[in-house]
Amino acid sequence: MSFAPWCVKAWKKAYSVSEDLAFIPYGRHAIDADDEAAVLHALRSDWLTTGPMVAQFESDICQYMRMPHAVAVSSGTAALHAAVNAVRIGPGDEVIVSPLTFVASANCVLYEGGTPVFADVDRDTLLLSAESVANMVTPETRAIIAVDYAGQPCDYVALRALCEKHNLILIADCAHSIGASLDGKSVASYADLATFSFHPVKHITSGEGGMVVTHREDWALRMKRFRNHGIDMDHAARAENRRWQYGMAEPGYNYRISDIQCALAASQLKKLDWRIQRRNEIAALYDDAFRDSDQLELLKCRPGVVHARHLYVLRLAKRYGAVERQKLFEFLRTRQIGVNVHYIPVYQHEYYVRHFGGDVAECPNVAEAADRILSIPMYSSLTDAQVRRVIRTVRRGLAALDE
Repeated sequence: MSFAPWCVKAWKKAYSVSEDLAFIPYGRHAIDADDEAAVLHALRSDWLTTGPMVAQFESDICQYMRMPHAVAVSSGTAALHAAVNAVRIGPGDEVIVSPLTFVASANCVLYEGGTPVFADVDRDTLLLSAESVANMVTPETRAIIAVDYAGQPCDYVALRALCEKHNLILIADCAHSIGASLDGKSVASYADLATFSFHPVKHITSGEGGMVVTHREDWALRMKRFRNHGIDMDHAARAENRRWQYGMAEPGYNYRISDIQCALAASQLKKLDWRIQRRNEIAALYDDAFRDSDQLELLKCRPGVVHARHLYVLRLAKRYGAVERQKLFEFLRTRQIGVNVHYIPVYQHEYYVRHFGGDVAECPNVAEAADRILSIPMYSSLTDAQVRRVIRTVRRGLAALDE
């Protein structure tokens, strides 16, 4: 039996999944043949974990960021926890944090018995506001955790000045901003400690994984103990010193990362600069498409910044709220555009409502933005055709808001 050409065309249109119907997630990993070869090499080696690839990846990160010390761990959350532990945050200590972030940025303070205190963000960028931080400093304040929201570096010059004035420790949560820079310098170089995530939606991935970089050797050594149950000498050091004895200097965690993961991440690191470039090309296409819309307020980019573009965040105009945001979210999701929301403010989560009240009057800019933000697809392997499809669909969704 044969079919006329028009029948075949109609069948394909009705039953095949075309490019216009394929789901586009808000973020995704990219794995190539080099990555696969690197992982296979690790699998065939003598070490699957706590081996030479961990040290190699740490060295690669140090070289890339021009930092002296790096400690690889099992996740971005573990990196934050290790950093807070290293500087001895404890009961009675306050740490100022942005509430517009994933909960790990604040939870790491709780893990060590400290108290997270939420400061407001800058309205134009949604980055931690140095002015708001200055108003939150008390005699109990020990540190600031600055979150590079969406991939843009915070105002580290102003935050650094505050830390020097009040003798505070500056921790940069760079989960979004690996590869970003401020005035030509790596984001990590401005902080006492900087933490990174290698989750699959980040710029480079190890599956799960994280890293802390620091200028201080004593903190690095403390974090290396912390990731290995608090044990004072790892197997490599024992082998080098021809001894079997070891001791637990203080309680730690199993936050170790495997050689398999580090082999993947080290291979991915070689492609980071290209991925940042591609993400910025995609962001430029979005900017051109949405800049003149009276239904949106685009986030601004600070002078001197190379933006890592982890997220591309649309913010609806002030006349809209949570209802319209939900309507746009559902419109896009039903059309296979994998939008998401980054983030529910930390202080609105159930635990924080119970223990801290859930209503932070000092954060009006967070409150204003939280109901109107939506993240649209952003990752380096997005094609121009997919970007155009996202733009078309967002425009249709915006038009539907006023119908």
